[in-house]
Amino acid sequence: MKTILFTLLVFLVVSTASVAQKSFHKNKVIAHRGAWKAQDLPQNSLASLKEAVRLGCEGSEFDVWMTSDGVLVVNHDADFEGIEIETSTYTDLLTKKHANGEKLATVEEYLKAGKKQKGTKLIFEIKPSKISVARSEEVAEKSVQTVKKMKAEKWVDYITFSYEGGLKAIATDPEANVAYLTGDKTPAELKEAGFFGFDYNINLLKKNPQWIKEAQKLGLTVNAWTVNSAEDLIWLLDQNPDFITTDEPELLFKLIQERR
Repeated sequence: MKTILFTLLVFLVVSTASVAQKSFHKNKVIAHRGAWKAQDLPQNSLASLKEAVRLGCEGSEFDVWMTSDGVLVVNHDADFEGIEIETSTYTDLLTKKHANGEKLATVEEYLKAGKKQKGTKLIFEIKPSKISVARSEEVAEKSVQTVKKMKAEKWVDYITFSYEGGLKAIATDPEANVAYLTGDKTPAELKEAGFFGFDYNINLLKKNPQWIKEAQKLGLTVNAWTVNSAEDLIWLLDQNPDFITTDEPELLFKLIQERR
C-alpha cells in the first residue's frame, strides 16, 4: 500500500509540473526588461513584468546583479539611480526608487511575483560582474540556487553574456535552460558546452544567418536581441526563430497576427 501511495504521489507531482510547463504561451514574444515602453513604465520593474504578463508575452526578460552584501537585485545598469550596485549594500539602494515609486526589487521578490501566473516565462539575465570573472561565476551559482530555493525552475530560463557564468549555471543545475548572449561562439561550440541555445544580436545574425538553421539542427534554441523595427522583426520572423526579444512587444504581436 505504501508503495502504491508513493507512486501516486510521484505521478501527481510530475503531472502538476508538466501542466505548469505546458501552460506557458508559445508566441515567440520576449518583452525586453518587461513590457515598459508603451505604458512608460520603469524598465525591470514589477509593473513592467505585470504588463508583459497582461499582454500574454511568452517571456519577460530581467537583469540581475549582486550587491556587496550578497543580495541579488533586478536592474539593467550597473548602478541604480547613481548608486553602484556591486559595491553598495541593498540598504544603500533602498534610498532610491523607480519613477513609479517602486523600490528596487530583489530577485526573490521578482520571482514571487512571476510565479503568481503560469503564462509568461521569466527570462533571467545573469549580468557579468565588473569586479571579476570569479564573481560572475558566484552570481550565476547564487542565481540558480535562489531559483531552486523559490521552486521557480519551471518559470525560469537563463541568459548571460558571461560564458564562465553560463557554464557555472549549467554546472549548478544541469537541467537549467541557459542561453548565451555575446555572439562569439558557434552553435556547435554552445552545444558541446551544454548550452540551451543562443540569444544573439540581430545584426550578428544578419551577418551569419546560417547559424539559425545550424543551431536548430543541433537542438538549440534561437533568440535575437533587441529587435525593435518592423523591418528587422519581419526579417527575423521569416527565419522562424524560437524567440524574439523586443522593446516593442505590441508591434511584434501585431506582425505575428498579420501573418496568420
